[in-house]
Amino acid sequence: MVFDFLRRDSGAAPVPEVKASATGPVMAYASAGRVAWSPRDSGSLTRAGFAGNPVGFRAVKLIAEAAAALPLVLQDREQRYTEHPLLSLVSAPNPAQGRAELFEALYGHLLLSGDGYVEAVSGEAGLPAELHVLRSDRMRLVPGPDGWPIAYDYMVDGRRHRFDAGGAVSPVCHIRAFHPQNDHYGLSPIQSAAQAVDVHNAASRWSKGLLDNAARPSGAIVWTGADGQGAMSNDQFERLRDEMESLHQGARNAGRPMLLEGGLDWKPMGFSPSDMEFQKTKEAAAREIAVAFGVPPMLLGIPGEATFANYQEAHRAFYRLTVLPLATRVTAAVGRWLSAHLGEEVALSPDLDQVPALAAERDAQWARVAGADFLTAAEKRRMLGLPALPEGGEGE
Repeated sequence: MVFDFLRRDSGAAPVPEVKASATGPVMAYASAGRVAWSPRDSGSLTRAGFAGNPVGFRAVKLIAEAAAALPLVLQDREQRYTEHPLLSLVSAPNPAQGRAELFEALYGHLLLSGDGYVEAVSGEAGLPAELHVLRSDRMRLVPGPDGWPIAYDYMVDGRRHRFDAGGAVSPVCHIRAFHPQNDHYGLSPIQSAAQAVDVHNAASRWSKGLLDNAARPSGAIVWTGADGQGAMSNDQFERLRDEMESLHQGARNAGRPMLLEGGLDWKPMGFSPSDMEFQKTKEAAAREIAVAFGVPPMLLGIPGEATFANYQEAHRAFYRLTVLPLATRVTAAVGRWLSAHLGEEVALSPDLDQVPALAAERDAQWARVAGADFLTAAEKRRMLGLPALPEGGEGE
């Protein structure tokens, strides 16, 4: 035909079909090849909610330190490893950090920004030689035409280093919290608690101002002139203000008696009880911050919180509802990423048998499973999360 020259060569090799999400081209339409910026300024939130707020600081430290201190186990479908190159790498990820320091930094960035990044330094035999946690506020994701990241830009003082993520295994492990309105970045607890952080910080500044003024406004100096007029001349006003600043303000002048000349009268003032309700507002804001991070307020020493019967119950709920879900998800992602580098299918997870806070629950579970005579040894091991016994093992 006349238009045969427009057709592709029929002898060319067929293009293999690529399976991908149908929504990928849609979400990548306006952002392909460009940096996707985080919707919130994590630096400002970190300064206000972590570095400048004791409740946020303690909540993040409590979660990150508890999760990083959990012992880890590595296993596949057949056995649990006590020695493995991956375990050695996780135990000593780089010369400056151990396992606890590395994971504490990773959990901290994930809690403060909603995103955590781990860099793998190329090594021999496919396994990375070192692991490093990268700052989340410096990392920018570059999406490709299909919506998945093709690169990560690490930016410091105007200089940029690009990690190519288009290969079989990405050199960067990106862990993000769930965000319903962002395709590339996670939502951190501190973003949800931003208003409570502002209220708590404002209440702290208000308290400091009250302490500087003896928890009440000192009073007012009323001027009554000789002819009954209430207005002072500019010179008289400036002189009175200078004397007040130099002789009656600051901690050095606390308690010093005030000498007033003729026509000046001192009127003491104070706050009504309703004006002192700011303390309750501050405590309510502290509870909101604790709730956003998933930390029982009792563990942070916030007064007026009696949700749990005792400290032990609150501690157990903290591990069961906050620490373990976070640690399980993060270690699984890191383990899956390292497994791809190594070429083996292994799983990294917290060792629940060595969590002191869950000892009572674990003892009860072991007792129930051990007393179930209708279960075989293999079924009991599966229920307890243990690998199967070797062929011909006891109970098979």
